[in-house]
Amino acid sequence: MSDLPAEAGRDRESFDLYGTSSVVVVPLSVRRGHVFGLLTFSVLREEREWTTTVVQQFKVVAQIFANAIARKQMEEQLKGRLREIENLKQRLEHENIYLKEEVKLLVDHADIVGQHASMKKVLAQAEQVAETDSSVFLLGETGTGKELLARAIHSMSLRKDRMLVTINCASLAPTLIESELFGREKGAYTGAMTKMIGRFEIADKSTLFLDEIAELPFDLQSKLLRVLEEGNFERLGSTKPLNVNVRIIAATNRDIEQEVKDGKFRQDLFYRLNVFPIKIPPLRERPIDIPLLVRAFVKEFQKKMGKEIESIPKKTMESLQSYSWPGNVRELRNVIEHAMILNKGKILNVQVPEHTYPETDTTDTLENIERRHIM
Repeated sequence: MSDLPAEAGRDRESFDLYGTSSVVVVPLSVRRGHVFGLLTFSVLREEREWTTTVVQQFKVVAQIFANAIARKQMEEQLKGRLREIENLKQRLEHENIYLKEEVKLLVDHADIVGQHASMKKVLAQAEQVAETDSSVFLLGETGTGKELLARAIHSMSLRKDRMLVTINCASLAPTLIESELFGREKGAYTGAMTKMIGRFEIADKSTLFLDEIAELPFDLQSKLLRVLEEGNFERLGSTKPLNVNVRIIAATNRDIEQEVKDGKFRQDLFYRLNVFPIKIPPLRERPIDIPLLVRAFVKEFQKKMGKEIESIPKKTMESLQSYSWPGNVRELRNVIEHAMILNKGKILNVQVPEHTYPETDTTDTLENIERRHIM
């Protein structure tokens, strides 16, 4: 006890009360700088010199305790957040105006073309969640316009004065995604010749759109979860924490719940992102929107190509509406652009793609299959 410093007066009183002769106190910690408890080993009968080997063994035991306690705390926090998410979902469900038969939209969404009830429902959901800071998860097949909807949500939010920051998780090599998201210090790794600001820093007080989030490497998912939970992170090659206030909109064309079941996507990250999911319907489920989209694309390409189109044959439009569009709106736009390039007159004839929507698709409904067969 003679080794105790002067500032350990309270500890000395406690040790004297229990008759402690020698003691080793090991911090309980799972990450550097954050101590949440102590593990104490005491000898009452006589003083003892603690060897380095014994102290090291104590540290191993303390780490086992620390990991177990931290894991339990994380489980309790996750359960609490799941309850919070469920309460928020129930509250939003009670308030949703889109559950009515006729949806009245508050904003004129000029960039998003669609009159089908399913699209009106999607836009109403976007309006409802836009003014909050809640995370939004956009679900839908490739080419359905998830990025366009993300921009619409951002433009209606309180963060609209700052730019929307986007990153496509599928377009970058796994080794580059971490530095793109969190930034890096000069010399953080071989080839890092300069300091780089990450997307999270750029998106501070704005919105970050994480497209194709399911492609994010599994080890990076835990780091992303930490940023979403704590609001801070470190650049690669730095130990200085940076605090940010970022609203997340994520998107994927995969069956994300199946990815979670298969162990390819973290369950805790899924729950953190899935506060307000919005499912965008594929184009084949809303054929009444195809003529509107065709006219919008024709108008766009007329300006770019300096051509004038006066009409589109009725048979052409019927063919476009009967096609299943596996590539959705993006494929339709490409087909119209191709037709505009080839067209020489004022009547636009469009060649519908030869391949059809695969019959083996198990996600389609019987009703849609029958509808296409009849058409």
